[in-house]
Amino acid sequence: MPALVLSAGLLLVAADVQARKLNTSPRAAPNRIAIDYVEPNSTDDRPVYELLKQHQVLEKIRDLLAPLRLPHRLLLQTRDCDGEANAWSNEESVTVCYAYVDEIWKNAPKEATAAGIAPIDALIGPVVDVFLHEIAHAVFGALQIPLLGREEDAADEFSTYIMLRLDKEEARRLILGSAYQYKADLSAPTVTMRQEKFADEHGTPAQRFFNSLCIAYGADPKLFSDVVERGFLPEDRAIGCQREYVQLAHAFETLIRPHIDRNLARKLHKRWLPPVTTQPKPWPGTYRRP
Repeated sequence: MPALVLSAGLLLVAADVQARKLNTSPRAAPNRIAIDYVEPNSTDDRPVYELLKQHQVLEKIRDLLAPLRLPHRLLLQTRDCDGEANAWSNEESVTVCYAYVDEIWKNAPKEATAAGIAPIDALIGPVVDVFLHEIAHAVFGALQIPLLGREEDAADEFSTYIMLRLDKEEARRLILGSAYQYKADLSAPTVTMRQEKFADEHGTPAQRFFNSLCIAYGADPKLFSDVVERGFLPEDRAIGCQREYVQLAHAFETLIRPHIDRNLARKLHKRWLPPVTTQPKPWPGTYRRP
């Protein structure tokens, strides 16, 4: 009998400790994204530093993601990484190096392309894309979002989907500007690469290019009609892109939307919460894949 009483007492203590942990755990809230353009040590990084500040890149990303309810602060920062061209993230911060941005800037066109991509879009598009991609990793971890498939692919889709929440013209400029970064990888009809590249957790550059355009085209075939007309997105892939977008929207609706402050989202971004009233339908009989 005493042993039974002792066991019951221990269970009550354990339950009380667990309840205290739950009561003291951080409560998710919106407006938890902070930004910082860290002053570069190298004079070589200063032009990029000034350019990002001038165009308020971090402010726009922060404001776009303000409705997300997060359990803690998420810092977005650009910084001098001693010449390293890289970007990374954890649950509390996202870092993009000035050297990484500089590489993007050097590969941007000197004037608007035939497809209408302006030099500044070829810089801002990829920068926003890499931030949103790394933010996706942080959000997946902080909110414990379940993933079916590769996390890198999910992060790419998160990035494209969020950009599509902007006004149509701005979304088009950012997505096409982001796609431009893969131009060198798509300059020839055939691509040769080492076998080890296919073992990487990221998709190949060509795959990421086509996947992004497919999601964009599926979301708005009229706005992105020229990506098919100009042959950037093959017609065989374009046929199924609307369904691919609906699948992505349904996943976002199910997994991410519960963590969005809807009142703030409606106030800041009319397109943040698009109605998703139908689930993905089976492939039509004339277009069923194995």
